[in-house]
Amino acid sequence: MGIDPGLARVGWGVVVQEGYNLRAVSYGCIETSAKSAFNKRLLDIYNSLDEIYLNLNLEPDFMSIERLFFGKNVKTAEFVWQARGVVMLWAAQKNLNIIEPEPNQIKLALCGTGGADKRQVQRMVQRFLNLDAMPQPDDTADALAAAITGLAFDGAIK
Repeated sequence: MGIDPGLARVGWGVVVQEGYNLRAVSYGCIETSAKSAFNKRLLDIYNSLDEIYLNLNLEPDFMSIERLFFGKNVKTAEFVWQARGVVMLWAAQKNLNIIEPEPNQIKLALCGTGGADKRQVQRMVQRFLNLDAMPQPDDTADALAAAITGLAFDGAIK
């Protein structure tokens, strides 16, 4: 399971490996309302993850969540860190192993270069998972990229 954390949007995706092939089981984006109180938005993220998990009817081996880099806007970064903390708590409660690749590691795993742009990553997600279209929004594609990278980190892709 891959997660792209955020307060406004949390991308999520579940990828399985079947032999040398990868398949997206399910994916999407949790969106919270800017009109809601901050703590309510965090609770919405937590509850949405729980609902997704129950509807999957399978137990992921791990959760791969992108390690955050320090942005210029500290206030925005603070909100993302707190949302990420909620996701990490949720994963711990589900006894999921956590893999934390850095953004450049995800780009390297999918595109062969740590300097790939977002569009390249999205295209590679589409190709790796044999999807008809690039997953939207970007957060969803980023979550699937994190899941694919998690498989590589976990030693599942050889």
